Amino acid sequence: MFKKNALWLAVAASAMLVVTACSNDPEQAENTSDEAENSASGAELTIDLSSDPVSLDPHGANDGNSLYVMGTLYNKLVEFDENNEIQPSLATSLEQIEDDVWEARLREDVTFHDGSAFNAEVVKANLDRVRDPDLGSPVAFLFDKITDVEVIDEYTVHIHTDGPFSPLPSHLAHPAGGMISKEAIDADYEAIENGEPASSYVDAHPIGTGFFELDSRTSGESVSVTRNEDYWDKDNLAKASGITFKTVPEEATRIAELQGDVADIIYPVNPSSISEIESAENTTVKQSPSSNLTYLGFNTEVEPFTDKRVRQAINMAIDKDSIINGLLDGVAEPAIGPLAPTVTGYSQNIDTFEYDQEEARQLLAEAGYEDGFDATLTVNSSTASLVDLATYLQAQLEEIGIHVSVNPVESATYLEMTGDGETEMFIGTWGTVTVDADYGLYPMFHSSNFGAPGNRTFFANEQLDDLLEQARKETDEQKRLALYEEAQNVLAEEAPVVNLYHSVLLAGMGDDIEGFWQYPASIFYLRDTEKVE
Repeated sequence: MFKKNALWLAVAASAMLVVTACSNDPEQAENTSDEAENSASGAELTIDLSSDPVSLDPHGANDGNSLYVMGTLYNKLVEFDENNEIQPSLATSLEQIEDDVWEARLREDVTFHDGSAFNAEVVKANLDRVRDPDLGSPVAFLFDKITDVEVIDEYTVHIHTDGPFSPLPSHLAHPAGGMISKEAIDADYEAIENGEPASSYVDAHPIGTGFFELDSRTSGESVSVTRNEDYWDKDNLAKASGITFKTVPEEATRIAELQGDVADIIYPVNPSSISEIESAENTTVKQSPSSNLTYLGFNTEVEPFTDKRVRQAINMAIDKDSIINGLLDGVAEPAIGPLAPTVTGYSQNIDTFEYDQEEARQLLAEAGYEDGFDATLTVNSSTASLVDLATYLQAQLEEIGIHVSVNPVESATYLEMTGDGETEMFIGTWGTVTVDADYGLYPMFHSSNFGAPGNRTFFANEQLDDLLEQARKETDEQKRLALYEEAQNVLAEEAPVVNLYHSVLLAGMGDDIEGFWQYPASIFYLRDTEKVE
């Protein structure tokens, strides 16, 4: 049933991370600032996305389209650079001074879009808010190891954790670590007291410190941001004067707008559309490695998916290579586990199911389903490639007697259904935004994260929970990686999902676009993106 692969473990940064900012020569800084000012007069950009952002509150959403927009509005204490290394941002340094204490020293020259000051009290207000049960943040799991945020002085905080917590820097670099104006946070709490939904004020007034600020928003149509001329990093103002993120669900329309010079960048792009975009005049497709997983998920609380033999049988009935070569034009990597090769904790020493339809039928018979069964497969209709994938899986499962009805639903409905457990099977995607195994495994599979936080299979396993909890505390990097390898092999046996493939990020753009890149989790970096003559 299982196939064992050769060992490989990703090299990771030490848990005793120290992030420190560098100082610049004053004369050089002045010259650079002049150059930045001269280069920051670029044209506005239009980016077509497949669906609306769920929220512009970094504590209120964890979907890709929200993160793409929010990345322009907020800064974090620390940020990932283009090489996936953590760099200073609003914090000039982040240092683990005790096993359970991290010290962040903050920049003293930062103001929010509303003119209010950034300081230690703001950091405390943000990290307290995202952990507040009354807020019900879908990203609270990222910070649930934090027990207290202590203000030492105006520009120093100590972040206390429940024991050692190695992934903290990468979690702070997640978009959920975006710093919101304290005035906006206070106004949001006041709105809650007046009967408004949590996050509603911040969603409507996303006040960050980012290189863009909100200009306008039309629900279901677009979000526009304009360059923050008072951005704290004067040497690095945004190069575009503004960006409009348009909601364009149909890929054919996105491509037509790109080729018609209505859109400058479109995302996502179906692999089957690469040749169409590349062959047209003045448009291209930028390909980037991802930390994403596309998977077939089972609601493990609904029969027959409560039986792991059924889940294992479906794993064995699916030919991943034919999916990648037939549907994706070879532009993807087959997944041996939930973690992509770009993620710290990835290992090739993971048990996998070999494609074997005959053994799949035998497992179904052992589980009492010799004649198969009927099931519904829910898929987000906003991504054409996923709808195609659903149809393909439908045909493959029919061959072992599982009769699948495909249920395509729009994005918001999909998130609600999978979050509430109103599915039998579903096609899911997960981006390990922190490029660390904790984020790739803990939210998706720990029993404390049922539903919207990430565990949409509602899978619970005490052994797995214990391994994931141990790995969060382990400061010896090799031991930590070994724990994640063991956890992935538990998942391989229990099979709450079929790990299908790790996608390649595909963004269509005009040939006149420069400075655009994507993090492995697909989030855009847009500060330096511009349209050139």
